[in-house]
Amino acid sequence: MSKQSGRGRVVGLPEWDRCAVMGVVNVTPDSFSDGGRWFDTTAAVKHGLQLVAEGADLVDVGGESTRPGASRVDETEELRRVIPVVRGLASEGVVVSVDTMRASVAAQALAAGAALVNDVSGGLADPAMIPAVAETGAPFVVMHWRGFLEGGNVRGVYTDVVAEVVDELHARVEAVLAGGISPDRIVVDPGLGFSKEADHDLSLLAHLDRLHALGHPLLVAASRKRFLGRVLAGPEGAPPPARERDAATAAVSALAAEAGAWAVRVHEVRATADAVRVARAVEGAREEGNAPGVGAPRPAHTATAEPPTPDAHRGGHGPSGAEGVR
Repeated sequence: MSKQSGRGRVVGLPEWDRCAVMGVVNVTPDSFSDGGRWFDTTAAVKHGLQLVAEGADLVDVGGESTRPGASRVDETEELRRVIPVVRGLASEGVVVSVDTMRASVAAQALAAGAALVNDVSGGLADPAMIPAVAETGAPFVVMHWRGFLEGGNVRGVYTDVVAEVVDELHARVEAVLAGGISPDRIVVDPGLGFSKEADHDLSLLAHLDRLHALGHPLLVAASRKRFLGRVLAGPEGAPPPARERDAATAAVSALAAEAGAWAVRVHEVRATADAVRVARAVEGAREEGNAPGVGAPRPAHTATAEPPTPDAHRGGHGPSGAEGVR
């Protein structure tokens, strides 16, 4: 099975021939990465369209920061921020995902044209979320989550982070299935940076195959996160600001695409769009190289073949005198 066929398809969304790119539009004043830049509805819609022009396949719109220590906004304010942007992008033909932990916001965003609900709590923050999504038949992202991050990186202690995240995600997926969401509409997300330290995030990226074993398409959301800052800083240095981690994000995107991720979620789209396309091209070349008959031994020379010229024996030099290719 190729990596592409192993990515899975999410019913209700387009089917891409490679790892999809999910661009991020934060309609918030306090996002860790770009808070305040797209807080105005017109600016947010314009930015979402720009992300699509740069190669995003779908756009994730969120009105509530989930950075460590962030306080929740009230429902009315989240609706005010999100719904006009979702409606504006959907009216332009953009495939829109809504990033929310509230059932009411999810329902109204879907009614406004969103195609996917991306809930970082996997339905745990609002008991009404799963029934609301199930009723609409929309696809749903189930992220690994251990609680709100108010007060810091809570409950980030693991004995075996990969095994524990897989087990906890499996339990959450079972609950989502029991709540009526179809299995072919579920996406899983390891929750990089949520109740996890840098070594936890790196371990999860190194074992994405274990997450694939859950049997659902995989979303990887590493963009500009703290663990990339730690990697770039080295043991003694200070982490670079979030906006200086885009090259590292593109590297993770290429690795995730190679590992068979269904989609990657990023703030800066162009580099990642290029990265996943290169990963797909290499994957295609590998598949072609494994095709029957490719790379088969050449037939031996027959007795009537002409003998090699004397120049062919001159220490690797051809008739022109140039060095042979190794």
